[in-house]
Amino acid sequence: MDLSTQYLGMKLPHPLVAGASPLADDLDGVKRLEDAGAAAIVLRSLFEEQITREEMSEHLNLDSHGESFAEAASYFPSPDAFALGPFQYLEHLRRAKDVVRIPVLASLNGATPGGWIEYARLMQQAGADAVELNLYRIATDAKTTSAEIERQAIETVREVKKAITIPVAVKLSPFYTAFASFARELDRAGADALVVFNRFYQPDIDAEELTATRTLHLSDSSELRLRLHWMAILSGRVRASLAVTGGVHTALDVVKATMAGAHVTQMVSALLLHGPEHLRTVLDGLAGWMQEHDWPSLAEMRGNMSLFKVPDPDAYERANYMLMLQGWRA
Repeated sequence: MDLSTQYLGMKLPHPLVAGASPLADDLDGVKRLEDAGAAAIVLRSLFEEQITREEMSEHLNLDSHGESFAEAASYFPSPDAFALGPFQYLEHLRRAKDVVRIPVLASLNGATPGGWIEYARLMQQAGADAVELNLYRIATDAKTTSAEIERQAIETVREVKKAITIPVAVKLSPFYTAFASFARELDRAGADALVVFNRFYQPDIDAEELTATRTLHLSDSSELRLRLHWMAILSGRVRASLAVTGGVHTALDVVKATMAGAHVTQMVSALLLHGPEHLRTVLDGLAGWMQEHDWPSLAEMRGNMSLFKVPDPDAYERANYMLMLQGWRA
């Protein structure tokens, strides 16, 4: 039975990738993920604001007029809020590459074209096997159009691809007006992989204290459905590798993602809940399911439930929507 897969031009023994999480913030965690069977590891994102904060701090210490930056600096989180600073991040990446033999992907969330490019280069120099661009952005300015957001993202991918030679994955949210078209343009811009989907920051309100509360809720398998939907739409329509992240907890989740067209599945919440060793449980379950259902390889299974062979995907989607609503009974 062949569980191997191709992702970002790399042959992996199976599709289970440890997604960006605090589990890889130190070398012991990185080694534990490899020992548990991860095919590859994605480090947590380095944010351009971290880089800016560090550079501003140096400037404040050197410039006698540093107080002019006080208001701007107050927008950034305290350095203590981040697990690793910019230079620590690059050093951790170098050391992680020294202690494991599996691919290690760096992750970057920039805010300006220069920030994306400079640190993508530094990540390549530090030994990253690939860079995952985390395109997380909430446009709060009502004058910013959807076309402008997409144009900036596409340009970012194009420029980063020009600046580095290692593969570039693009991690996306589902909240784009025409996601399939946007994904195709990212593919044309040179993205080597598309990762769906980022989980958006969704604050709650403390009505008593009149404050916004930041609470991170871990995913469960129910979140996989949105990923399966779009994976099935994109499969066969883009050159880039496809990765699912969010809602992957069980072997059956991996089977479904593969059938929809995924080359790899990134696991985060399941590993935070059950520990890195859960990777082995899922991998054993995947092998058992394939044997039971007479699938000789993941390659033969991949995309067999995608919409690529459907003559009119729009009509198919609309028909399913009508059947779901009209067929429902209280």
